[in-house]
Amino acid sequence: MGMKRGTTLAAAAVAVVLAATACGPTGDKAAGTAQPAGAASAQDGYGAPAADGAAVDGAGADGAGAASAGRLAVTADEKLGPVVTDSAGLTLYRFDKDTADPSKSNCDGDCAKTWPVVAAGDATAAAGMDPALLGEVVRSDGSKQLTVAGWPAYRFAKDTRAGDVNGQGVGGVWFAFAPDGKKAAKPAAGASGGAGAADTPDTPGAAQEARPGLSVVQDPKLGAHIVDGKGMTVYRFKPDTAWPMVSKCTGDCLAKWPAVAPVDKANTKGVTERNYLVLDRPDGTKQQTVDCWPVYTFTGDKNPGDTNGQGVGGTWYAVAPDGKLITAA
Repeated sequence: MGMKRGTTLAAAAVAVVLAATACGPTGDKAAGTAQPAGAASAQDGYGAPAADGAAVDGAGADGAGAASAGRLAVTADEKLGPVVTDSAGLTLYRFDKDTADPSKSNCDGDCAKTWPVVAAGDATAAAGMDPALLGEVVRSDGSKQLTVAGWPAYRFAKDTRAGDVNGQGVGGVWFAFAPDGKKAAKPAAGASGGAGAADTPDTPGAAQEARPGLSVVQDPKLGAHIVDGKGMTVYRFKPDTAWPMVSKCTGDCLAKWPAVAPVDKANTKGVTERNYLVLDRPDGTKQQTVDCWPVYTFTGDKNPGDTNGQGVGGTWYAVAPDGKLITAA
């Protein structure tokens, strides 16, 4: 028992090393009423290129040693609409020269250096995404590659930050994945009951594709609170801590309350940027924090503007723009 506890604490310690200088002790860890000291920002992308422009970690001439995706997320891009990203917020792409039925990758050698293979294995579907769309294909070197709706998945070496979509349209054959496995493309104006004149990115009824990755909306009961790129309410879990910066939501909890994947600071609106850090979870995935507090969405919220997670179990609450809990509603 002691060994298991020690292992868990060690994993949690690793998760907060990068944030230690920015997230200081608070006077009220559960409520988050005291502000951590410092104002550093450490937006570390999973497998992100080094400052000198080196390729994504795991890139090689084939699929050997390729990085896996972890828990996928769906991020709203201003031009493309919803796109699929890995657990670090890096965009996933498909290649027109591949085939989906049967699944086959035709990107090897130098191609795979520019378009690193996404390894199959631990990938899990994003909230609202059909898990049956995920699969794998065996590459020519024997390694296994993640597929979405049958299409092999890749990253782009020139995407250096969460939310980048520099690979979109390259050569007329590379395209970001939409959540259904098709090519990402912003719906035509007015399609599917598009936003009307009164809909803006700062209202719950705003068009999904127009939203930043995280933004602030007004609710009649909650007031100003944070939503994700799909307009879904963002929550905090009381047992979590900001110092050390640790998520206590794992396993079945995480399936019900998906962690918010990293969102580039430039892709937010109205959210306090102080201590806007990324948490390295013990399972190897990454999670966005606001003022050092891990943030989540709720599977019980079905539509933008829903707040069904508010007050659940006396431990889950919506998040104010500065990262504090909103307990009065």
